[in-house]
Amino acid sequence: MKITFSKSSNIVIFILAMTTITSCTSSKKMFQLKKSEEFALQPVKAESVLSKQEAAHLPACVQKYLVYTGAIGKSKTQNVCIEFDAEMYRKPGDKPMKAHSVQYNFYGNYSRLFLMKASKMGIPFRALHIYKDYQAIFQVKVAELFKVVNISGEELTKAETVTLLNDMCVFSPGSLVDKRLTWSEIDSLSTKVTLTNGKYIVTAILYFNELGELINFMSDDRSALQDDGTVKTFRWTTPVSEYIEFEGRKIPTVGKTIWHYPEGEFTYGVFTLKSIKYNLTN
Repeated sequence: MKITFSKSSNIVIFILAMTTITSCTSSKKMFQLKKSEEFALQPVKAESVLSKQEAAHLPACVQKYLVYTGAIGKSKTQNVCIEFDAEMYRKPGDKPMKAHSVQYNFYGNYSRLFLMKASKMGIPFRALHIYKDYQAIFQVKVAELFKVVNISGEELTKAETVTLLNDMCVFSPGSLVDKRLTWSEIDSLSTKVTLTNGKYIVTAILYFNELGELINFMSDDRSALQDDGTVKTFRWTTPVSEYIEFEGRKIPTVGKTIWHYPEGEFTYGVFTLKSIKYNLTN
């Protein structure tokens, strides 16, 4: 059967197509703009090597972790760029949505810029997280035409502060000497850490194995977005494994993000590290 379109239909299709093409870059443009701003505001300073003495105040299990990962004797992390492949789940039992993400974290004035690209049934999605200046926004767009999520506010900023802390612990172990962190040792393989960023204070428990590897991160300070648009706080864990050396630093390459709901655990993301680079200039 041959399908034909009227002249007016062709115009509508053209407009929709052009809208899709031009708007498809909007999340990316916002991401690139914020990235450029951060590199301008937080340029890389002269190299400073992390010494063992600077980590002496940390719990023994964290000191061992810094030695194991190679953070001691390496340049202090000023920024980091991380790329992942991921499988994301909307609900338990759902088929995964394949995704790819790139993010930049800056550790002078804390900021985290995250952009994820994904598609499901041929429909593209973009998820954008911006955390800077003690504020956070989170947007999700379908085909870059419709915002299905667009939230901000104190609850989101607190949740994103937990995510920032998680990134520090997993991907930038050398940043754990930061004075904005306080520590309380639990036992030889676990410790409590608290991050203060402005008025936002979040806490997590870190778990290590005998090798010195971080194997899990647990926080009760992170909220989850519900289907009705509200956010509710539940326990959040991120078990990590399969350490591989990048630029002389051992980093876990597989991680899961898990909500601990009253009805049971829900793993909503499985991430595989593709690349990680430190102290970029742009």
